[in-house]
Amino acid sequence: MRWEQKVQCASLSDVGFRRRNNQDSHTTMLSPDAETFQTRGHLFIVADGMGGHAVGELASQIAVETIPHVYFKNRTDDIPAALNAAILAANTAVNEKGSQNLDFNRMGTTAVVLALGPKGAVAGHVGDSRLYRVRREQIDQLTFDHSLEWELIRNGRMKASDQSLQEIKHVITRSIGPEPEVEPEIEGPFPVWAGDTFLLCSDGLSGLVKDAEIGVITKHLPPADACRLLVNLSNQRGGPDNITVIIAQVGPLPEGVAPQPDEIPLQPSESDPIGWLWLGGLGAAALTLGLGVLYSVQQEAERSRGIVLSVLSLIAFTFIMVFWRRHARSRTADTPTPSVSTVLSKAYRTASAKLTADFMAALAKSESDMKQSATSEQWPLDTTAQETASAAAKEALDKKQWPAALKEFSKSIDLLMTAWQQHRKLVAAREAEAKEKAAKEKEANNAK
Repeated sequence: MRWEQKVQCASLSDVGFRRRNNQDSHTTMLSPDAETFQTRGHLFIVADGMGGHAVGELASQIAVETIPHVYFKNRTDDIPAALNAAILAANTAVNEKGSQNLDFNRMGTTAVVLALGPKGAVAGHVGDSRLYRVRREQIDQLTFDHSLEWELIRNGRMKASDQSLQEIKHVITRSIGPEPEVEPEIEGPFPVWAGDTFLLCSDGLSGLVKDAEIGVITKHLPPADACRLLVNLSNQRGGPDNITVIIAQVGPLPEGVAPQPDEIPLQPSESDPIGWLWLGGLGAAALTLGLGVLYSVQQEAERSRGIVLSVLSLIAFTFIMVFWRRHARSRTADTPTPSVSTVLSKAYRTASAKLTADFMAALAKSESDMKQSATSEQWPLDTTAQETASAAAKEALDKKQWPAALKEFSKSIDLLMTAWQQHRKLVAAREAEAKEKAAKEKEANNAK
């Protein structure tokens, strides 16, 4: 990645529908000049505090303040090592704060950190806050959840399909602060291509919105619009937790600058269907050649030679496929830095980010359901603006102009969500007023 590649980024944090305060914290720090970019790159952090009320909020805030301070102050030119040291320093800061007051005992926070620099993308994390990358029509989860669910699956003790996993889904196995020591996981550097989009989030988003949905929305909407729609969908689905998301989209290479090898998408790549078709065609040709020989001869000896040729053709095709796959992997594999213990940089989960008719139908239903609630419950909705956006979305949908439809549905849902939140506040105010009135009447009756 180059300093001249501008990064378009946006962030949004929301308390959700069931929490009284927001225990998530986040920060975005773009390098102010080329020199800083060369040594440290751009930095993005999301932290999800734990410990209840102000305790979790304090823990996450300490993390997002300590990590950048230590990271940018570090003099080493090894970004993974600097990131690792910064997360360890945050753990020490949160742990020491927790030990000073019994009310803060064992407070903690998750943290996911992304550094975008000249050698690519480096991620560091503790806990189950996630980092995703959206590239072309695919979304990859680049961090491994430090949760009991993921650990049991990795160790082969449970399968992803086991229903009992739902009971331990949010039990995390590693976090910043509760213990004097913690082991961060450092990933990268990952090669960065022009157009790559990175998304950091707390589990208030990833627990309610599917990877494929995150990928589609992140790919096809500007970062600020994508943040709002993702948060709105999380809240529409119950909003049981705080929701925080940062989106950073890497711009094109500067004009006249030749790309480096790791800045050029391989053709064909492992995910490129053209490459697989080419290989499949080669294999089919080899097999056809062998079978042609087999059935064009009459004598037993020559037919035996035809069988041998067929088998050899299949073996040759297999070796070609294996060699090609390994060669592609060797060119795209990201090598972990020797100075910090890391996991090989690869996607832990992958989903399609393709905009489909099914996704658009589901989004249209979400909007329709909200509109019905708005009408029946009399939300304070800007009806004119919402109906305009909704009509434009449906018109684009009828014409199968799905990106345009997505943009208009996003506007409509945002207007509906704003009205819903205002309605909730009005209802809460009325309930509080009714309780206060009842308490005063009770007090007056007791006085008599």
